[in-house]
Amino acid sequence: MNTGFGSWLLGMSLGAGAVGGMLGMAGSIFIVLAATTFGSALLYSISGFGFAVLAVPLFLLFLDPERAIQLVIIISTVLSIIVLRGLLPAIAPRLLLRLALGSLVGLPLGLIAFRYTDPILVRAAAGAMIFGFAILMAVSRRRSGQPGQGKHWTVFAMSPGFDLAAGAVSGFAGALVGQPGPPVLIYLLLAGAAARTVRATLLAFFALSYGVTLASHAATIGIPAPTWLAAGILIPFAFLGGLAGRPIGDRLGAEAFAMLAIALLAVAGAYTLSAAAVAFATA
Repeated sequence: MNTGFGSWLLGMSLGAGAVGGMLGMAGSIFIVLAATTFGSALLYSISGFGFAVLAVPLFLLFLDPERAIQLVIIISTVLSIIVLRGLLPAIAPRLLLRLALGSLVGLPLGLIAFRYTDPILVRAAAGAMIFGFAILMAVSRRRSGQPGQGKHWTVFAMSPGFDLAAGAVSGFAGALVGQPGPPVLIYLLLAGAAARTVRATLLAFFALSYGVTLASHAATIGIPAPTWLAAGILIPFAFLGGLAGRPIGDRLGAEAFAMLAIALLAVAGAYTLSAAAVAFATA
Protein backbone atom coordinates (compact mmCIF):
# COMPACT_ATOMS: atom_id res chain seq x y z
CA MET A 1 0.00 0.00 0.00
CA ASN A 2 2.79 2.44 0.81
CA THR A 3 4.52 1.82 -2.53
CA GLY A 4 1.30 2.35 -4.46
CA PHE A 5 0.54 5.63 -2.74
CA GLY A 6 4.08 6.86 -3.22
CA SER A 7 3.89 5.99 -6.92
CA TRP A 8 0.60 7.86 -7.22
CA LEU A 9 2.07 10.96 -5.60
CA LEU A 10 5.09 10.77 -7.88
CA GLY A 11 2.72 10.54 -10.82
CA MET A 12 0.91 13.63 -9.59
CA SER A 13 4.15 15.55 -9.43
CA LEU A 14 5.11 14.48 -12.95
CA GLY A 15 1.74 15.35 -14.46
CA ALA A 16 0.12 13.06 -17.04
CA GLY A 17 0.83 9.79 -15.25
CA ALA A 18 -1.47 10.74 -12.40
CA VAL A 19 -4.61 9.23 -13.92
CA GLY A 20 -3.21 5.73 -14.01
CA GLY A 21 -1.72 6.12 -10.56
CA MET A 22 -5.07 6.96 -9.03
CA LEU A 23 -6.58 3.64 -10.08
CA GLY A 24 -6.93 0.68 -7.77
CA MET A 25 -5.38 0.53 -4.32
CA ALA A 26 -3.62 3.92 -4.41
CA GLY A 27 -6.88 5.68 -5.28
CA SER A 28 -8.63 3.94 -2.40
CA ILE A 29 -5.94 5.04 0.03
CA PHE A 30 -6.27 8.63 -1.17
CA ILE A 31 -10.04 8.56 -0.55
CA VAL A 32 -9.50 7.26 2.98
CA LEU A 33 -6.83 9.88 3.73
CA ALA A 34 -8.98 12.68 2.33
CA ALA A 35 -11.99 11.53 4.37
CA THR A 36 -9.82 11.23 7.48
CA THR A 37 -8.45 14.74 6.96
CA PHE A 38 -11.95 16.15 6.51
CA GLY A 39 -13.33 14.34 9.58
CA SER A 40 -10.37 15.30 11.77
CA ALA A 41 -10.66 18.96 10.78
CA LEU A 42 -14.40 18.75 11.45
CA LEU A 43 -13.73 17.58 15.00
CA TYR A 44 -11.07 20.24 15.41
CA SER A 45 -13.45 22.99 14.30
CA ILE A 46 -16.21 21.80 16.65
CA SER A 47 -14.06 21.34 19.74
CA GLY A 48 -10.83 23.28 19.27
CA PHE A 49 -8.72 20.12 19.50
CA GLY A 50 -8.49 16.66 18.06
CA PHE A 51 -7.09 16.88 14.53
CA ALA A 52 -3.89 14.94 15.17
CA VAL A 53 -5.55 12.76 17.81
CA LEU A 54 -7.98 11.38 15.22
CA ALA A 55 -5.82 11.65 12.08
CA VAL A 56 -2.62 10.00 13.31
CA PRO A 57 -3.98 6.51 14.12
CA LEU A 58 -5.92 6.34 10.87
CA PHE A 59 -3.00 7.62 8.79
CA LEU A 60 -0.77 5.01 10.44
CA LEU A 61 -3.05 2.25 9.17
CA PHE A 62 -2.18 3.08 5.56
CA LEU A 63 1.19 4.83 5.59
CA ASP A 64 4.55 4.18 7.18
CA PRO A 65 5.05 6.13 10.44
CA GLU A 66 7.47 8.70 9.02
CA ARG A 67 5.18 9.72 6.14
CA ALA A 68 2.04 9.65 8.30
CA ILE A 69 3.50 11.77 11.10
CA GLN A 70 5.01 14.32 8.75
CA LEU A 71 1.75 14.69 6.83
CA VAL A 72 -0.15 15.34 10.06
CA ILE A 73 2.46 17.86 11.21
CA ILE A 74 2.27 19.85 7.95
CA ILE A 75 -1.54 19.89 7.80
CA SER A 76 -1.88 20.68 11.51
CA THR A 77 0.55 23.60 11.26
CA VAL A 78 -1.50 25.28 8.56
CA LEU A 79 -4.85 24.50 10.21
CA SER A 80 -3.85 25.70 13.68
CA ILE A 81 -2.61 29.05 12.35
CA ILE A 82 -5.91 29.64 10.55
CA VAL A 83 -8.10 28.68 13.53
CA LEU A 84 -6.08 30.82 15.94
CA ARG A 85 -7.33 34.05 14.39
CA GLY A 86 -9.70 35.91 16.69
CA LEU A 87 -8.58 34.15 19.88
CA LEU A 88 -5.37 36.06 20.56
CA PRO A 89 -6.79 38.20 23.44
CA ALA A 90 -7.72 35.06 25.42
CA ILE A 91 -4.22 33.57 25.40
CA ALA A 92 -2.37 33.30 28.72
CA PRO A 93 1.07 34.54 27.57
CA ARG A 94 3.16 33.35 30.53
CA LEU A 95 1.61 29.90 30.44
CA LEU A 96 2.17 29.75 26.69
CA LEU A 97 5.81 30.77 27.12
CA ARG A 98 6.50 28.06 29.71
CA LEU A 99 4.81 25.42 27.60
CA ALA A 100 6.83 26.49 24.58
CA LEU A 101 10.12 26.43 26.51
CA GLY A 102 9.35 22.96 27.83
CA SER A 103 8.48 21.82 24.34
CA LEU A 104 11.91 22.91 23.11
CA VAL A 105 13.47 20.59 25.68
CA GLY A 106 11.36 17.56 24.74
CA LEU A 107 11.53 18.11 20.98
CA PRO A 108 15.13 16.89 20.40
CA LEU A 109 14.45 13.75 22.41
CA GLY A 110 11.36 13.08 20.32
CA LEU A 111 13.32 13.55 17.09
CA ILE A 112 15.95 11.05 18.24
CA ALA A 113 13.26 8.53 19.16
CA PHE A 114 11.48 9.16 15.85
CA ARG A 115 14.62 8.31 13.90
CA TYR A 116 15.53 5.13 15.78
CA THR A 117 12.32 3.72 17.30
CA ASP A 118 10.68 0.63 15.82
CA PRO A 119 7.58 1.59 13.76
CA ILE A 120 5.47 -0.84 15.79
CA LEU A 121 6.42 1.00 18.97
CA VAL A 122 5.43 4.30 17.37
CA ARG A 123 1.98 2.88 16.58
CA ALA A 124 1.65 1.56 20.12
CA ALA A 125 2.70 4.90 21.60
CA ALA A 126 0.13 6.77 19.50
CA GLY A 127 -2.63 4.36 20.44
CA ALA A 128 -1.77 4.38 24.14
CA MET A 129 -1.68 8.18 24.22
CA ILE A 130 -5.06 8.52 22.53
CA PHE A 131 -6.74 5.82 24.60
CA GLY A 132 -5.35 7.24 27.83
CA PHE A 133 -6.53 10.70 26.82
CA ALA A 134 -10.07 9.38 26.30
CA ILE A 135 -10.10 7.63 29.68
CA LEU A 136 -8.88 10.74 31.51
CA MET A 137 -11.51 12.87 29.81
CA ALA A 138 -14.24 10.43 30.81
CA VAL A 139 -13.04 10.27 34.42
CA SER A 140 -12.72 14.05 34.62
CA ARG A 141 -16.24 14.60 33.32
CA ARG A 142 -17.65 12.04 35.75
CA ARG A 143 -15.98 13.55 38.80
CA SER A 144 -16.80 17.13 37.89
CA GLY A 145 -19.93 18.85 36.73
CA GLN A 146 -22.41 16.33 38.16
CA PRO A 147 -25.89 17.92 38.36
CA GLY A 148 -26.45 19.65 41.69
CA GLN A 149 -22.95 19.10 43.04
CA GLY A 150 -21.46 22.46 42.09
CA LYS A 151 -17.92 21.05 42.29
CA HIS A 152 -15.04 21.34 39.88
CA TRP A 153 -12.58 18.47 40.08
CA THR A 154 -8.88 19.31 39.95
CA VAL A 155 -6.00 16.94 40.57
CA PHE A 156 -3.33 19.57 41.21
CA ALA A 157 -2.70 23.29 41.04
CA MET A 158 -0.88 24.65 38.02
CA SER A 159 2.68 25.78 38.62
CA PRO A 160 5.62 26.93 36.47
CA GLY A 161 7.33 23.58 37.00
CA PHE A 162 4.30 21.60 35.89
CA ASP A 163 3.88 23.94 32.92
CA LEU A 164 7.43 23.23 31.79
CA ALA A 165 7.04 19.48 32.34
CA ALA A 166 3.80 19.36 30.35
CA GLY A 167 5.49 21.28 27.55
CA ALA A 168 8.44 18.88 27.52
CA VAL A 169 6.18 15.84 27.24
CA SER A 170 4.25 17.61 24.52
CA GLY A 171 7.40 18.41 22.54
CA PHE A 172 8.51 14.79 22.77
CA ALA A 173 5.11 13.51 21.66
CA GLY A 174 4.87 16.05 18.86
CA ALA A 175 8.14 14.95 17.28
CA LEU A 176 7.55 11.23 17.84
CA VAL A 177 3.89 10.73 16.95
CA GLY A 178 2.80 14.16 15.65
CA GLN A 179 0.52 14.82 18.65
CA PRO A 180 1.73 17.64 20.92
CA GLY A 181 -1.82 18.47 21.99
CA PRO A 182 -2.99 15.64 24.28
CA PRO A 183 -0.31 16.04 27.00
CA VAL A 184 -0.97 19.77 27.35
CA LEU A 185 -4.74 19.41 27.11
CA ILE A 186 -4.77 16.66 29.73
CA TYR A 187 -2.62 18.83 32.01
CA LEU A 188 -4.85 21.89 31.67
CA LEU A 189 -8.03 19.87 32.13
CA LEU A 190 -6.76 18.11 35.24
CA ALA A 191 -5.55 21.42 36.65
CA GLY A 192 -8.98 22.97 36.16
CA ALA A 193 -7.96 25.83 33.86
CA ALA A 194 -10.75 28.04 32.49
CA ALA A 195 -12.26 26.69 29.27
CA ARG A 196 -11.60 29.80 27.17
CA THR A 197 -8.01 29.99 28.39
CA VAL A 198 -7.53 26.31 27.62
CA ARG A 199 -8.82 26.65 24.06
CA ALA A 200 -6.95 29.85 23.17
CA THR A 201 -3.67 28.78 24.78
CA LEU A 202 -3.86 25.34 23.20
CA LEU A 203 -4.43 26.74 19.73
CA ALA A 204 -1.52 29.17 20.13
CA PHE A 205 0.66 26.38 21.48
CA PHE A 206 -0.34 24.14 18.57
CA ALA A 207 0.67 26.81 16.08
CA LEU A 208 4.08 27.29 17.74
CA SER A 209 4.72 23.63 18.45
CA TYR A 210 3.74 22.35 15.04
CA GLY A 211 5.68 25.12 13.33
CA VAL A 212 8.87 24.33 15.26
CA THR A 213 8.37 20.58 14.82
CA LEU A 214 7.85 21.00 11.09
CA ALA A 215 11.03 23.08 10.76
CA SER A 216 12.96 20.52 12.85
CA HIS A 217 11.77 17.61 10.72
CA ALA A 218 12.69 19.46 7.52
CA ALA A 219 16.15 20.39 8.84
CA THR A 220 17.16 17.12 10.53
CA ILE A 221 15.22 14.21 9.07
CA GLY A 222 14.11 15.70 5.79
CA ILE A 223 10.63 15.79 4.27
CA PRO A 224 10.42 14.23 0.78
CA ALA A 225 8.75 16.12 -2.07
CA PRO A 226 5.89 13.56 -2.34
CA THR A 227 5.00 14.21 1.31
CA TRP A 228 4.81 17.96 0.70
CA LEU A 229 2.68 17.29 -2.36
CA ALA A 230 0.36 14.98 -0.43
CA ALA A 231 -0.06 17.63 2.27
CA GLY A 232 -0.90 20.24 -0.35
CA ILE A 233 -3.56 17.94 -1.81
CA LEU A 234 -5.08 17.11 1.61
CA ILE A 235 -5.06 20.63 3.11
CA PRO A 236 -8.18 21.74 1.14
CA PHE A 237 -10.08 18.84 2.71
CA ALA A 238 -8.98 20.13 6.13
CA PHE A 239 -10.31 23.60 5.31
CA LEU A 240 -13.62 22.13 4.14
CA GLY A 241 -13.90 20.12 7.35
CA GLY A 242 -13.22 23.23 9.39
CA LEU A 243 -15.93 25.18 7.58
CA ALA A 244 -18.45 22.36 7.92
CA GLY A 245 -17.76 22.02 11.64
CA ARG A 246 -18.81 25.54 12.59
CA PRO A 247 -22.60 25.14 12.18
CA ILE A 248 -22.46 21.63 13.63
CA GLY A 249 -20.70 22.91 16.73
CA ASP A 250 -23.35 25.60 17.16
CA ARG A 251 -26.17 23.03 17.14
CA LEU A 252 -24.52 20.12 18.95
CA GLY A 253 -25.00 20.16 22.71
CA ALA A 254 -21.96 20.04 24.97
CA GLU A 255 -22.90 16.70 26.51
CA ALA A 256 -23.61 15.04 23.17
CA PHE A 257 -20.33 16.26 21.73
CA ALA A 258 -18.33 15.14 24.76
CA MET A 259 -19.78 11.64 24.52
CA LEU A 260 -19.07 11.49 20.78
CA ALA A 261 -15.51 12.77 21.15
CA ILE A 262 -14.66 10.37 23.98
CA ALA A 263 -16.12 7.43 22.06
CA LEU A 264 -14.17 8.30 18.90
CA LEU A 265 -10.93 8.74 20.79
CA ALA A 266 -11.36 5.50 22.71
CA VAL A 267 -12.13 3.49 19.57
CA ALA A 268 -9.26 5.05 17.61
CA GLY A 269 -6.78 4.46 20.43
CA ALA A 270 -7.90 0.90 21.09
CA TYR A 271 -7.83 0.03 17.39
CA THR A 272 -4.33 1.44 16.93
CA LEU A 273 -3.06 -0.43 19.99
CA SER A 274 -4.62 -3.64 18.66
CA ALA A 275 -3.01 -3.11 15.26
CA ALA A 276 0.37 -2.59 16.91
CA ALA A 277 -0.10 -5.73 19.01
CA VAL A 278 -0.98 -7.79 15.94
CA ALA A 279 2.02 -6.41 14.04
CA PHE A 280 4.29 -7.21 16.96
CA ALA A 281 2.94 -10.76 17.25
CA THR A 282 3.40 -11.45 13.55
CA ALA A 283 6.78 -9.72 13.18
